[in-house]
Amino acid sequence: MNEMDFKAARDFLLAQRCDHDAACAGFTWPAPERFNWALDWFDAELARGASADAPALIITGEGAARLSFAELSERSSRIANGLRALGVRRGDRLLLMLGNVAPLWETMLAAMKLGAVVIPATTQLTATDIADRIARGGVRHVVTAVADAAKFAGLDPSITRIATGAPPGWNDPGWHDFAALREAPAAFVADAPTRAGDPLLLYFTSGTTARPKLVRHSHASYPIGHLSTMYWLGLLPGDVHLNVSSPGWAKHAWSCVFAPWNAGASVFIANQPRFSARGLLDAIAAHGVTTLCAPPTVWRMLIQEDLGAWRTALREVCAAGEPLNPEVIGRVRAAWGLTIRDGYGQTETTAQIGNPPGQAVKPGSMGRPLPGYRIRLLDAEDRDGGEGAVCLALDPPPAGLMLGYQDDDGTIAPLAGPIYRTGDVAARDEDGYLTYVGRADDIFKASDYRISPFELESVLIEHPAVVEAAVVPAPDPLRLAVPKAYVTLAAETPATGATALAIFHHVRARLAPFQRVRRIEFGPLPKTISGKIRRVELRRAEAARGARSADEFREEDFPELG
Repeated sequence: MNEMDFKAARDFLLAQRCDHDAACAGFTWPAPERFNWALDWFDAELARGASADAPALIITGEGAARLSFAELSERSSRIANGLRALGVRRGDRLLLMLGNVAPLWETMLAAMKLGAVVIPATTQLTATDIADRIARGGVRHVVTAVADAAKFAGLDPSITRIATGAPPGWNDPGWHDFAALREAPAAFVADAPTRAGDPLLLYFTSGTTARPKLVRHSHASYPIGHLSTMYWLGLLPGDVHLNVSSPGWAKHAWSCVFAPWNAGASVFIANQPRFSARGLLDAIAAHGVTTLCAPPTVWRMLIQEDLGAWRTALREVCAAGEPLNPEVIGRVRAAWGLTIRDGYGQTETTAQIGNPPGQAVKPGSMGRPLPGYRIRLLDAEDRDGGEGAVCLALDPPPAGLMLGYQDDDGTIAPLAGPIYRTGDVAARDEDGYLTYVGRADDIFKASDYRISPFELESVLIEHPAVVEAAVVPAPDPLRLAVPKAYVTLAAETPATGATALAIFHHVRARLAPFQRVRRIEFGPLPKTISGKIRRVELRRAEAARGARSADEFREEDFPELG
């Protein structure tokens, strides 16, 4: 490796976990020519020596399991040999569609050892979604649960199909039983060295604004790149880390695979038949979870409970996925004395920006650039400034950046030029802290003022009746457009004019006149299957609407607002 090997880089970040300036100044991305994280790190380092018998994976609830690093190393080697016997070869595409069960991690490690390319998929996919992923992803092999096998009916019969969770005596023509793979030999020998730039993962993005793109990552970009994520999360060897995320999405790989195992921490999963905030809090307390990362939606559910009633071992609490509203941060700090540290990244990258441990957290800010990332904010003329498009400097590119977007024909256009554009807009203050302004596609003008939906949504969600909100422009004959809020209300709160009036009063007291939400509509928000709000659908609905919605409340409906 050049300059630093993987372990040295990892150990440096662990040593500087509370000194952000020193971490950024002294960190250099490892740059190996050959690297296979499953073999060269998980097997060679974690599954040997002092950490071998430490828990690597702990699952409670359905599919309960507890596997040490040594056990998971052996299991994944057996699965790798079993997959090889079924014809899985280096470079083959394998669709992995499982819930949070042990075979998910066994297969991920096994495919990595083989050099196969994994296409993670959520179990929420429909048969149509699956057919699209198989076609555009060039899938040759599938690992899924018996319960989801019917979704693959009628697809190319040449695809190798492997099912987990088969009952005794199960026999379905065309399918192989995953359990049989565990009977393969325990000693795995790679057929060739793995080049660090070889493809490892192919992710379909969440599709908040358009058809999902295919993001290709290498054996370096996520395994090595997630050193920045490990640093942001504040993980230490021996931690018990809980990340609330569904398999199939990049954040699951971020914080349920690479970041915790880079640190030598345990991955903890609390499976529930239906999400319960109380059930999750019970699991956190009972199993000694030390570090927690959850999306804003989950944090909003957690603060509906009396958090102070649970005695936990938590040391670090984080949020990612969408910007976290300051109101939630304040509620958690008041109950637990812990500050939720926000972080920012994409499927295309690892954690780029964040609030690492030991640093002052500014309410509403997503933090500062993380070690290995250089962030530029560019205006419409590509000039650096205090607010602009979030861009990554590519001279040289950070290790955690994707190889590129794959076209439907399987080719990939290499990243070129001096910058990579994230599609987001942020502002930088005098201390270098970055505050999220919004997706470039979501920001709009009203009365010639620039409106950031996130700023307005942050104020809306401070009202106790509001669980979630999405702000979009609504056509207006005078102002051309006005901010309209689509609001999901808390349970037991009626969708009435009185509720709308209370919310109007709330925002008028906290926002400048040009920012005021002037229309409100109650109801569920459209989301991707990964849980992100599809504001694009709301914008389109407003633009196409010829008349006022029957469910809409407007400021002018209430004379008392003046």
